[in-house]
Amino acid sequence: MNKQQLLAALESIGMRPGRGLGQNFLLDGNLLDYIVRLGAPQPGEIVLEVGPGFGALTRKLIASGAEVYAVEFDHRIAEYLRKNLNAPNFHLTENDACRVNYLELLPQDKPFRAIANLPYSISTIFIARMLELPNPPASMFFMLQREMGERLAAGPGNKNYGALSARTQLKYDVKLEKIVPPEVFCPPPEVDSAIVSFRRHDRYAAETEMCRLFPGVVKTAFAQRRKQMGKVLGSNYGKEKVLAAMEKCGISPEVRPDRLTVEDFARLTRAIFALEK
Repeated sequence: MNKQQLLAALESIGMRPGRGLGQNFLLDGNLLDYIVRLGAPQPGEIVLEVGPGFGALTRKLIASGAEVYAVEFDHRIAEYLRKNLNAPNFHLTENDACRVNYLELLPQDKPFRAIANLPYSISTIFIARMLELPNPPASMFFMLQREMGERLAAGPGNKNYGALSARTQLKYDVKLEKIVPPEVFCPPPEVDSAIVSFRRHDRYAAETEMCRLFPGVVKTAFAQRRKQMGKVLGSNYGKEKVLAAMEKCGISPEVRPDRLTVEDFARLTRAIFALEK
């Protein structure tokens, strides 16, 4: 879809793209092809796409033979998609992607992946929703705001490293694949974007209870990231318990959370809650 086609589609439903909803439509065919090659959807597999817009990426996903489950918030765009995409392997839900019950929306007898030019306004909440699923996507490939991509891929010692970085990396290997300039979108956003890959790993897959408790520990730690972790965690989980756990793990109670690796946080979570690995 080129710019003229996009403008015609917008006019046909009487709308202009809204920055408030993060509606920045990707027009570059080469980048769309790159996303599809990177994600490599296979015939018959389940692919979730959030924010399909007018279907530029959606059409390529459908052509791969994958079963495409798209979630679109804007009712005008959803109606356009119903009229213009009639493929049997296209399944459209008109809803808020941050509130959809994905256990009901997606078939539960197969794994799924997520591939999308993700609306920037929902990216944090949506990715957190994916992490919370009992069986998160096997992989995810998203166009994100560059700052968000750098945050998710950041490691210890990096100013962008935070609770969401650690929570995501507990389940995924995250990589910034390509930086994307504003001019390939309509309307162009005010910042650079990035294509980011998330490939699920199984390093902690067997530790169900640790994975359940891990987010609370890292969110508590990073809520006051400039303070010593011993004091911050101690006020929430009990001073004596936390100090004993940190000593067992060889972690100084004076350390700041952005110095700890995902494995450090995993060890600390086990120790605080007396979990066996």
